[in-house]
Amino acid sequence: MKKLLLSAAIVATTMFVACGPSAEEIAKKEKATADSLAKVEEEKMQAEAEAMAAKATADSLAMAAQAQATADSLAKVEEEAKAKKGAKKPAPKKTMEQKVKEEVKKATSGRG
Repeated sequence: MKKLLLSAAIVATTMFVACGPSAEEIAKKEKATADSLAKVEEEKMQAEAEAMAAKATADSLAMAAQAQATADSLAKVEEEAKAKKGAKKPAPKKTMEQKVKEEVKKATSGRG
């Protein structure tokens, strides 16, 4: 009976060890885990890159809008300056000949 129990124990132990994963299966499982982690990291980095690109686009659009606003403000200021210049036209400068004629007219007026 001892021999039968001993042989059954050996057979059970052998079957128990044989049913477990082999070295190849363990390596495949570890490789699959490593591949999954690498894929997740790659997706994470890609998402970060996309987020940075979106932020850069938003920043450049904001800068363009600000530049346009600045250009519009400058154009408005220039228009206002032109309008002010147009309203106050200086009298045309008199030539020397015209000044002399006026002085002669003033000097001779009143004498009869």
